[in-house]
Amino acid sequence: MIMTARHFLDLKDFSFEQLRSILDFAHELKRRLKAGERPRLLEDKVLAMIFERQSTRTRVSFDVGMRQLGGQTLMLTGQEMQLAREETIEDTARVMSRYVDAIMIRILSHDDLLDLAGASTIPVINGLTRRSHPCQVMADIQTFEEHRGPLEGKKVAWIGDSNNVLASWVHATALFGNKLAIACPREYWPDQGLLSDIAEVGDAVSLGTDPHAAIADADLVITDTWVSMGDTDEGERRRILKPYQVNPRLFSQAATDALFMHCLPAHRGDEVTDEVIDGPQSVVFDEAENRLHIQKAILCWAFGIENL
Repeated sequence: MIMTARHFLDLKDFSFEQLRSILDFAHELKRRLKAGERPRLLEDKVLAMIFERQSTRTRVSFDVGMRQLGGQTLMLTGQEMQLAREETIEDTARVMSRYVDAIMIRILSHDDLLDLAGASTIPVINGLTRRSHPCQVMADIQTFEEHRGPLEGKKVAWIGDSNNVLASWVHATALFGNKLAIACPREYWPDQGLLSDIAEVGDAVSLGTDPHAAIADADLVITDTWVSMGDTDEGERRRILKPYQVNPRLFSQAATDALFMHCLPAHRGDEVTDEVIDGPQSVVFDEAENRLHIQKAILCWAFGIENL
């Protein structure tokens, strides 16, 4: 049993050097896998994967990644566990710490994630909460580096409403030396917590309502689905966010070699058109693949393995 657990909860918990080390390891693990090598670094380790809602990329990438590293996975949902009968998240953490070697959880409440980690003596990895999505943004950075090199000095444009992926991009911007231009309608403005994070980053982050200003000369353009799990105002969201659709006209205002990213699933015809997401500058499927590689590196880091 690990007595001092290494949790991966938010990018702002880390230094640049720590995240740089994880990214470098992810690049190496990917290179090794493409060469037919699968170092069994987590032999006999068991990862419990807890999901409050449905998942494709998070579930499959963590499952396959753990298996490629020689470990095993246990898939659980909140409805299958005593959490559904109001067992506390802290008691769940204490019990799971006696059974498995690490926990990856995808849960809407960030406070519940923190409570789980606080009571756990094994590593806890944030697979997504309503507040942040650190694994996704680490995969985004890995993808950008593969196609365009270091993120430092580059302009990233976020087009759409404020959400968990944007929050993790704000946290990344504080460390990686890029610029982040956010275009967001007032109705879906960042909450006070994220506004505080933005203020801490300083001039590297700009926040406004104009998508044309945000995307101008951007090296990377990112958007996300307008309707997320738990949203009930679907029609209203589509009406307000319509001017933020990433279509060929808007995308043409970015740098000529700009990349397009989307964490998926995409609602084609809403936040992005087919011409952009299927276009030559879209790297959304490289981005999705890199969830596998970066999460393998995160898993290894959680167990104290940082190089081969």
